[in-house]
Amino acid sequence: MEYEFEGRTEKEAIDKAAAELGLEKDDFDVEILETQKTGLFKKGFVRIRVHTGNTFFSSGNTGDVDDDIGNRIVVPKRETVFGEPIPQNEFEQKMIDFTTGLIDRMGYPGKASVLFREKHKLGIKIDSSYSSILIGKKGKNLDALQLLLNVYADKLGRQEIRVILDTENYRIRREESLVRLAYNVAEKVRENRGSILLEPMNPFDRWLIHTTLNDIGDVETKSEGDGLYKQVMVYYKGFK
Repeated sequence: MEYEFEGRTEKEAIDKAAAELGLEKDDFDVEILETQKTGLFKKGFVRIRVHTGNTFFSSGNTGDVDDDIGNRIVVPKRETVFGEPIPQNEFEQKMIDFTTGLIDRMGYPGKASVLFREKHKLGIKIDSSYSSILIGKKGKNLDALQLLLNVYADKLGRQEIRVILDTENYRIRREESLVRLAYNVAEKVRENRGSILLEPMNPFDRWLIHTTLNDIGDVETKSEGDGLYKQVMVYYKGFK
């Protein structure tokens, strides 16, 4: 389910969500919809959307994002365990077998292994000579495969586990690329005293843009559009 909350800061909005929903912060995912900085005549403002239930997203300790059935954002940091790539239990083995069988039937065979483990998250890595095809344009093929893995995990009765799929460290490289994009766009917006509307992005990518620019005092961001792939508007403070 989805809920929206507002606060003067991101922390205040998240704390309000946790209190009103009666959940721990690790039990839900957060998508930042809009953020405004404190100004001389304006108070700070953050609007978030909270996703509860079975959603999923990308890897990393800085947070993940997902949506009803796509990618995800997780604000609280979690302890990630890297190391043993061999499945440690029946569930992990079934997920590895499903991943290997899936890409093999697609005609792009490769080897799947465990990338990382968290309390409610399992990372799976694909090693394949067809990685570029499996990733697809802007990672959409990888996102689609990740969706199938999470649907399969649900059928196995493990709704509490979010499966994260990666290959060739695409998730990390994508994050670095988006951070550079955010700073470049912010610089253009400051020079032109105007606004720039970015291409449609999944929730996690949008979250990276929002949080990267959150500390730049004269630049603000907000999400626009409907559905999973919304656009981020980056605009100069005071621009209408």
